[in-house]
Amino acid sequence: FLFMMSKRSRELNLSRAGRGVWLLKVPKYLSEAWKSSDPGVDLGVISISQMTIGNMKVSFSLADELRSSQQKKTGAVGHSSQAPTLPVEHRMVVAPQAGMRQSLCVFSEDESGELCAEGRVTQRADIQPVSSSCYMKLKRYQIREASKTKFTVQSLKKTPVTSYKPVADHRENIIHQQHRKEAGKRARADRETVLDLLFTAFQQHQYYNFKDLVHKTQQPHVYLKELLKEIAVYSKKMPHKNMWELKPEYRNYKPSPDKTLS
Repeated sequence: FLFMMSKRSRELNLSRAGRGVWLLKVPKYLSEAWKSSDPGVDLGVISISQMTIGNMKVSFSLADELRSSQQKKTGAVGHSSQAPTLPVEHRMVVAPQAGMRQSLCVFSEDESGELCAEGRVTQRADIQPVSSSCYMKLKRYQIREASKTKFTVQSLKKTPVTSYKPVADHRENIIHQQHRKEAGKRARADRETVLDLLFTAFQQHQYYNFKDLVHKTQQPHVYLKELLKEIAVYSKKMPHKNMWELKPEYRNYKPSPDKTLS
């Protein structure tokens, strides 16, 4: 029988496909104990007793060998910091077969990669712990472990290489402040010299924003704005909003008939 998986064909062993198997839902602590058990160790005993016709009482008892092996792995019992022993007695809630509408199968894969059909699910059941002092101790331990923080405070003997020491000011801020100081300390050039620079600039373009004119003339903002008010007008309307243009008497080009300046 060929089984399609990961876009490639693999052989599937169907020698045990006719067996009936149970699908069990178990608590997390029981699942972890089964996974960490040694090969060949009995996991537990299932007891079935029929009380009435069609009514079964099913219970599960954890194997003593598995329980003792878990005690050795978690440490000696009796210390509050160690995990308590696992509960032994459990009840099994068996689902009625009439409610099993799905047809499920169980597959396994060995170390060599061989796939095998272990059987068809004929019964579902939930394994639930019985309320006891042993189970209550286990729950208290699980709650304490879940509430513990994953982060711990450690004292560092050496300063880590990747650490960042606090600084009074960052390099980018210092450079920005220097640029502002340099802009504020610009010396005023002669009035006629600045006007020549402005007229030369407006010969190249009709409209300029104030920032570009500061860059071209290298003059203080207040001084440059005083000279601009003498020879240019500031537009407050689209399409040249916030731009400067020469006054009509200083222009050497014909203005557009639909142009309106405020």
